[in-house]
Amino acid sequence: MAETFDPRGLAARLHSLRQAGRQEETGTFALPADLHQAMEAQNFLTAADGISSNAWKVTVSPQGQAVTGPLHPYAEAASGASVPWYPGMKFETEIAVRLGRDLPIRTGTPYSRADVVEAISAVHLGAELLVSAVSEGGSVSFLLFTSDRLGNSGYVLGPKLDKSAVDTAGGTPLKVTHGGRTIYDGPAQHPKGDVLTWLVDYANDGLRPETSLKAGALITTGTLSGAIELTEPGEIDILFGDSRLHFSVSKV
Repeated sequence: MAETFDPRGLAARLHSLRQAGRQEETGTFALPADLHQAMEAQNFLTAADGISSNAWKVTVSPQGQAVTGPLHPYAEAASGASVPWYPGMKFETEIAVRLGRDLPIRTGTPYSRADVVEAISAVHLGAELLVSAVSEGGSVSFLLFTSDRLGNSGYVLGPKLDKSAVDTAGGTPLKVTHGGRTIYDGPAQHPKGDVLTWLVDYANDGLRPETSLKAGALITTGTLSGAIELTEPGEIDILFGDSRLHFSVSKV
């Protein structure tokens, strides 16, 4: 029942499973009844994970509600990044944007795409790693998946790109190798066509926290390569147009 939902208890269980590198089926969890409860649990999980980085992912629920979650562990490839590997881990090539100014909640005219672009100070190539403590991910309960930080299990920030990449990313040649084996080779393709769709949706969400989308925040915008399972640890090399990102996923 909604009145007995314990967000702290759910977060503690998700944290414990993540620490152990384990997954459980959706039916074994007490489910949040709405987005508010899901975000309460996510906030407790964020605290349990000791997350302090100002880096976020944004996506949209099956009902069209924009949602966000923190990226952790967060690393920058220039420092020789390595992210822990877990069984079932998936990888996505992404574009990340850094905000140069706040996008406060608006009650009047909604933000246009041009408004959001104007607020962006830098664009980067990035890679997201995903493993959920929920074995079905978000396919059964997207609210539970939201509680579990939308499945994020790491992010590596790569080199700066020209700001125009937010307009031209789709169709850019993209090749990814894992342990020397090619796992993606084709044009970059975002699920919505436009890498900024979900960020614009979130900017216009009147229910988002007042503290969200502040200057300095880094937001990753969704996959350009689909989600590719990494069956073992190894080196990852991404070539996006003329930009390269190299890092490793390593057994814990």
